[in-house]
Amino acid sequence: MRIALAAVAAIAIAAPAFAQDAAPFTGARIGATLGWDKAHGQDGFTYGGAIGYDKLVAPKITVGAEATFEDSTAKGAGIHASRDVAISGRVGYVLTPKLLGFAKVGYDTTRFDIAGAGHTNLEGVRYGGGLEYSVTPRTYISAEYRRTEYENNFGGRDAAIAGFGVRF
Repeated sequence: MRIALAAVAAIAIAAPAFAQDAAPFTGARIGATLGWDKAHGQDGFTYGGAIGYDKLVAPKITVGAEATFEDSTAKGAGIHASRDVAISGRVGYVLTPKLLGFAKVGYDTTRFDIAGAGHTNLEGVRYGGGLEYSVTPRTYISAEYRRTEYENNFGGRDAAIAGFGVRF
């Protein structure tokens, strides 16, 4: 009986500790993004924003959804990567009380302006991963790498992104 009581007490004490470790990485968030972008072989600068929501589903494991809205200066060879919108699912693991590692995968649509031919919108699959650091319980900075593979054998897109944001 004493062992059972000790086990229950240990679980009761540990459960809030697990929740506290993941607390900076749960809830709604909004942030700004910027970084290096390489689309259709051309380097540029990307900038925009992200909104999302993350939830603790197991000790130290979060899942969430994210939408990003960005633009790019990548252009050359008559092609300019323009507006980019993506919706992704995200899975995270709390590495330390202030550091989250995450992976993501989702849907992406990008507008490409083509010299003399107007523009086209291409769809693709975006995937990547990164780290999020909790500066305060409500603010964070992040770094991530992402890759997008487009339809119609258009090729891919790589980006190294830094971000900062607020959780609610």
